[in-house]
Amino acid sequence: MAKQEISVEFETPSDELLASASHLSGLEFLRAIISGEHPAAPISKLMEFRIVEADPGRAVFEGRPSDRVYNPIGMVHGGYVGVLIDSVTGCAVQSMLDPGVGYGNVDVNVHLTRRITRDSGVLRAEGTLVHLGSRMATAEAKVTDAAGKLVAHGTSTCLITR
Repeated sequence: MAKQEISVEFETPSDELLASASHLSGLEFLRAIISGEHPAAPISKLMEFRIVEADPGRAVFEGRPSDRVYNPIGMVHGGYVGVLIDSVTGCAVQSMLDPGVGYGNVDVNVHLTRRITRDSGVLRAEGTLVHLGSRMATAEAKVTDAAGKLVAHGTSTCLITR
C-alpha cells in the first residue's frame, strides 16, 4: 500500500497582526474575526466551522461537517464535536476578557446525544459563560443540528492568564 501524503496549507496570522489585536478586548477580538477584520484561527478552516455571533458571555459557531471528518463507521467523528465545543466555550470565556488577558482550556467534557452525519446539516454550537473568576472560568455548550435537535453538549474549564 502506498504511503499517503497529508498536506494542508493555512494562512497563519502574522506576529504583527496578532500584536495589533492585543489592545482589543476579547469581545472586540471575536467580533473582528466575525467581520473579517482579523483572520479566523486556522483550526476553523481545518474543521470547517466558523464563529458567527459573539456577545458578552456568549459565542455561537456554525459548521457543516463533511465526509473529511467521518470516522470509519460512517458518521462524524466525536473529535469534531469535541473541537467545536472546546472552541465555542473558550470563546464564551474570551468574550468577557479585558485587553491583554488570555485563557487556555484545561478541561473539556463532551456528551454526544445522537448520531451526526452529513444529513444532520449545519451544526450550531452555542457557548455560554457559567462562571468567570480571577483565575478560572467555566462555560457550557449545546450543539444542535439543522432540525434544532440536540446532538451534543459539554462543558469547559479555562485558566485565565494575565
